[in-house]
Amino acid sequence: MKQLTKAEEEIMQTLWQLKRANVKAIIEELPEPKPAYNTVSTIVRILESKGFVDYEKQGKSHLYFPIVEKEAYSNQSINKLVDNYFQGSFKSMVSFFVQKNDIDVKDIEVLLDEINKEKS
Repeated sequence: MKQLTKAEEEIMQTLWQLKRANVKAIIEELPEPKPAYNTVSTIVRILESKGFVDYEKQGKSHLYFPIVEKEAYSNQSINKLVDNYFQGSFKSMVSFFVQKNDIDVKDIEVLLDEINKEKS
């Protein structure tokens, strides 16, 4: 799966939220300053060529929808982050966040409890 640019990822986040949308609806959900219609249209076509988005005709326009699930992309992105910055070690990543972001041990215990419940 290809990596997305920041602009492409922002459009995908919007499409994952909306499920199906035309370019105008995507733009309405984006923060100010709103990008130009042609800019968003171009990004959506790039996402289509990368295999992230497909469309169906709706009158004169297209209704776009994601064909890559958010969870699949998130998983791939996190794995790439861990591989590139933490030598493939999730333990190193968690340690980094604990040291640099002042994460409380209680927060980690709650997270571990949730993980254990999901595994059961």
